[in-house]
Amino acid sequence: MTNTKQLLKLTGLAALMGVAFTTPARAEVSPETAYVFNTFAFLFSGVLVFWMAAGFAMLEAGLVRTKNTTMQCTKNIALFSIACMMYYLVGYNLMYDGVDGGFIGSFSLWGADDNAALTGDFSGEYAAGSDWFFQVVFVATAASIVSGTLAERIKLMPFLAFVVILTALIYPIQGAWTWGAGWLDEMGFSDYAGSTIVHSVGGWAALVGAIILGARKGKYTADGRVMPIPGSNLPLATLGTFVLWMGWFGFNGGSVLALGSADAAIEMSNVYVNTLLAAAGGVLAALVLTQLIYKKVDLTMLLNGALAGLVSITAEPATPVPGAALLIGAVGGVIVVITVPLLDRLKIDDVVGAIPVHLFCGIWGTLAVPLTNGDASFVTQIIGIVAIGLFVSIFSAIAWIALKASVGLRVGEEEELVGLDKAELGMEAYPEFSGPKVA
Repeated sequence: MTNTKQLLKLTGLAALMGVAFTTPARAEVSPETAYVFNTFAFLFSGVLVFWMAAGFAMLEAGLVRTKNTTMQCTKNIALFSIACMMYYLVGYNLMYDGVDGGFIGSFSLWGADDNAALTGDFSGEYAAGSDWFFQVVFVATAASIVSGTLAERIKLMPFLAFVVILTALIYPIQGAWTWGAGWLDEMGFSDYAGSTIVHSVGGWAALVGAIILGARKGKYTADGRVMPIPGSNLPLATLGTFVLWMGWFGFNGGSVLALGSADAAIEMSNVYVNTLLAAAGGVLAALVLTQLIYKKVDLTMLLNGALAGLVSITAEPATPVPGAALLIGAVGGVIVVITVPLLDRLKIDDVVGAIPVHLFCGIWGTLAVPLTNGDASFVTQIIGIVAIGLFVSIFSAIAWIALKASVGLRVGEEEELVGLDKAELGMEAYPEFSGPKVA
């Protein structure tokens, strides 16, 4: 600010003296410097999104009962590792290699090619490995969504088998349609950081899985009543939500895909602000609405309200003004409060509320893009939502049904009663609660 005032004074003095005075042109960074900053943005943002894996694990561990905590932690670290392996083996090239306005890339092993940059040609704009690293953590996010919904009654190995299918085939193929410059991209479908491409994909897969798997024993009575099954550790779930909120700055901010210019830095700053405010809007809407409906504030609704706001703004965090971002997130918070009990009325058992957050708010966020981005069309957005929803639902159903018919999906009633920690893993998260006491 001081430098600006001094420049104005000098300009005015020079004008009085009849001396020409021009403002220096903005210096352009070198291609190599831009390459370095772009690469750093991918890597740093990827680390933030990687940290979201811890958020999902802690959120799920807090919202399940103590007897299933170890299973949720096991699923989350295993699914992340599977996602990394499958995206390396086939997923990345299936999503990005030679899509050219079509439906699918190539079935081939990914490998980094930085030879041009090593010889001084920085036209690639960023290191190849940084792009792969940033993309792979998004794949794992989609799989994490499924984990929470199906908690407390699904076997470990069939679940992980589905993760293989989701991360190797389902996610990359639909991702190629937009981010891989496929047919939806040619139409103008817009999804900045993945409200549909990441979040609703996980939501559709989770919804289909929940319907085929069925509800937990005792969740719904024969006369239609819903029996609450509270989580074991709300402080842990709250920590997980804050971790996810933090990681989301990398999720949306990194999707600027550049940091090598002032324009990119300004856009990233705007994305961070809008991401923050949308989450706050989701929390506040859930707070007010639960107080009005239930006469008491529901912490779990507030946690999901934050995530709902984040998912809602993910489709377009760059173009809204801050007030609009706050409102977009607030609508997400309302959606969660309304749809969580709606799923219960339909007897669809979603343990952590992932379907309302990631599917319903993913749809809302994608539909909201044209409200602030004049280049987007409601018709095209609807086409993208429907096409991706149908594709993911159909192929998820095939996978879930095949797994159910071949190896089975559910643990037995006795195993569900005992808990998956003991029945499936033989290892409890809180052994002092049930094991022999040691003096």
